[in-house]
Amino acid sequence: MPGLFFSHNNMTDLNTKDDCKLAEGKIHKKKQKAFGTDLKNYLKCMVPHLESGIKSSNHRNVMFSAEEVMQWSQSLEKLLASQSGQGIFREFLRSEFSEENIEFWLACEDYKKTKSDRLHGKAERIYDEFVRADAIKQINIDYHTREATAKRAQDPTHTSFDEAQRTVFILMERDSYPRFLKSKAYSNILNQLQINNSK
Repeated sequence: MPGLFFSHNNMTDLNTKDDCKLAEGKIHKKKQKAFGTDLKNYLKCMVPHLESGIKSSNHRNVMFSAEEVMQWSQSLEKLLASQSGQGIFREFLRSEFSEENIEFWLACEDYKKTKSDRLHGKAERIYDEFVRADAIKQINIDYHTREATAKRAQDPTHTSFDEAQRTVFILMERDSYPRFLKSKAYSNILNQLQINNSK
């Protein structure tokens, strides 16, 4: 089944110029609109290369079909189970200035696979980056969950961040995910894949 190839590295670089401007404080409300436009332009650039099957030798390419993209609308779990879905959703969250949610969720998934002798270091990093009250990428969790997570992170186990991760997942599921499904970015991907499949 025809699909689109996305360079995995390029997915995180879609808004590189915007990120630089954001760091300088020059981007405001137009960023969300720009995301859909940037993604649409990116897709348009990639479509001519489908026929020739161009693959970069340096980058791992991600391919997905219209069927896979449509499955993303069934649940947030299905979206996050897809590597390319994670990338697209992350870009969407970045456009809404809430990328810390998926970053924390992914960090927790990685943390669960960590060898026991490395748990302490990773737990400390995740806590400092996302959970601590003055963290740079502070996630939106209630006081009780924050305090409970802080205690668990001091004597880490593979489940230390489960409660906080569940809270963030529910937040994304109820808030960002429905907006993602209604976004121009998601509909542009579906439309482009359907056009490609009809060729």
